[in-house]
Amino acid sequence: MADTGTTSGTGTAGKNTDGTTTDAESAQARPRRKIGEGPGRLIVSLYGLFTVAAGSRSIYQLIAQFHRAPLSYVLSAVAAVVYAFILVTLVRGGESARRIGIVCCAAELAGVLIVGTLTIVTPSLFHDQTVWSYYGVDYLLIPLALPVTGILWLRRAAPGKDETA
Repeated sequence: MADTGTTSGTGTAGKNTDGTTTDAESAQARPRRKIGEGPGRLIVSLYGLFTVAAGSRSIYQLIAQFHRAPLSYVLSAVAAVVYAFILVTLVRGGESARRIGIVCCAAELAGVLIVGTLTIVTPSLFHDQTVWSYYGVDYLLIPLALPVTGILWLRRAAPGKDETA
């Protein structure tokens, strides 16, 4: 019996001899949603904005004003690197990037909480503001909300039941 409509490694959609659909047709029926699509675009955009904002601020401060507040400026640079790393994982997508993104968002949240608390408890440590000072109050507390939102979104984007944290 002839096999009409079957595909042979061409990547096009068709039916197998037993009536089931090929992988390409299944993929079209259930488009895979990437991490940075839908509401994730806002998160990606915010991480992009914060990468540029924290990065440009810290580069300027490290070059022109390092002697004034080295700890603050280095922490701002660290924040920029963390933002950039999370941005790359969100744009890249995929399961390994999602897991790395969750770890990075957790590290970012820890940084915001630690630096935010230290700026309240011992403000003498910081001779100038960082991105994470006072939990990001200079940035409308977005540095505090962003990692929480990122973790929630990345967990939501997780594959089905077979995921292991």
